[in-house]
Amino acid sequence: MFGTNGVRGVVGKDLTPELVFKIGESLGSIRPGCIAVGRDTRTSGETLMNAVKAGILASGCDVADCGILPTPALQYIVGNHFDGGAMITASHNPPEYNGVKIIEADGTEMGDEETIKLEKIIFSHTARPVAWNRCGKESNNVYLLEEYIRGIVDSFSHNIGEGMTVVVDPGSGPACLTTSRILIDLGCNVISLNGILDGSFPGRLPEPSVEGLHNLAELVVSCGADFGIAHDGDADRAVFIDDKGQFLEENREFALLTQYACRGKKGGIVTPVSTGQVVEEVAKLENCSVVYTPVGSIYVARTMRSLIDQGKTVVIGGEGNGGIIFPDHQFCRDGGMTGAMMVSLLSSTGKKLSSLVADLPQRVIIKEKISSANGSEIIRFLHEAFSEDRIDQTDGIKIFRNNSWALIRASGTEPIIRIIIDADTEYNGQEFYGEIAEKIAAVSL
Repeated sequence: MFGTNGVRGVVGKDLTPELVFKIGESLGSIRPGCIAVGRDTRTSGETLMNAVKAGILASGCDVADCGILPTPALQYIVGNHFDGGAMITASHNPPEYNGVKIIEADGTEMGDEETIKLEKIIFSHTARPVAWNRCGKESNNVYLLEEYIRGIVDSFSHNIGEGMTVVVDPGSGPACLTTSRILIDLGCNVISLNGILDGSFPGRLPEPSVEGLHNLAELVVSCGADFGIAHDGDADRAVFIDDKGQFLEENREFALLTQYACRGKKGGIVTPVSTGQVVEEVAKLENCSVVYTPVGSIYVARTMRSLIDQGKTVVIGGEGNGGIIFPDHQFCRDGGMTGAMMVSLLSSTGKKLSSLVADLPQRVIIKEKISSANGSEIIRFLHEAFSEDRIDQTDGIKIFRNNSWALIRASGTEPIIRIIIDADTEYNGQEFYGEIAEKIAAVSL
């Protein structure tokens, strides 16, 4: 039931109020105390949020209603105040989807071992409503969103963004309430696009794609802005448009922020095996090391915490999809903090974003996906087909060849096979992809 980012599905088909009630009731049975609940702007959000709250209250736990807010804001609030959390969101998925992310008391998403326990309770129907006089109580905690905003702004010098113009595209998601506020409080001049809360996402889909950000790119150029920033549906990720209106590929975004973070202190960078080689190359230039994990922000966050608990220094973590984790702030992807860090980076260098990107090591990234529910069979076949190459099986199969690599893995949220090629040249990348696609086609016949 729980993938790499919680439970997700089409509302009314895969995800029903009854199921969400059971998730809430089961969560309350293993996390006694007060559970904070929030949602993104999806039209089904109110229904499902009421369902999860009812389940939690029926278990005897109290509920803190935090309203509409970004997922990292709820995680920040839970980490500071509550015994757990439940976020109603489907992140980047289309409007007809919704989902539930479970948050632990430390603000991180619930890990595999605990979600398996939760699933067993749901499937076995062992959670039971408490007696009438032991039901939980609900409180309104919408005001705590301000604490999240202040937590980011107060991490930086006063007016660090003075003289900087930023175009913000929250995509009608919960970042409408936060990102512009954060950047204005940092001293930036902010222009907003798709800045009205709307769960039908009229301006663009929740996934901030190159095509979907065409209007943002045009506005950045026409306004002479320093950069544009856009979020996914729950604002745990941030992607950027540079001053020339060019989309900043997310691995290069991560590389820039890694470079900046490593200049402040030396240590480790934690990231999944799917992250582009440019991040490792930048880390090495700054005398920092890279630790690789399976794909999923929860694995990155928990590895970061584990390394720190061992007395090691962790500089930054994240994924090559715009989801960056700043350990001095909190152990989850945070789009609002990522935007603030970009302001800090540009302020410290005095350079244009396009100039900083041009100075990065040059790599070619190819991302493709193939519809298939046969993921494990395809991975096994590819392991045999590429047995003469160096292979890593941390997540799916990662094939190394000369100065290039290819990662093939089954998605944790959709019935598709994802393919990522990271190559030193366009020719080598396309040739590598063609060989892999041909072999996948053969096994799929």
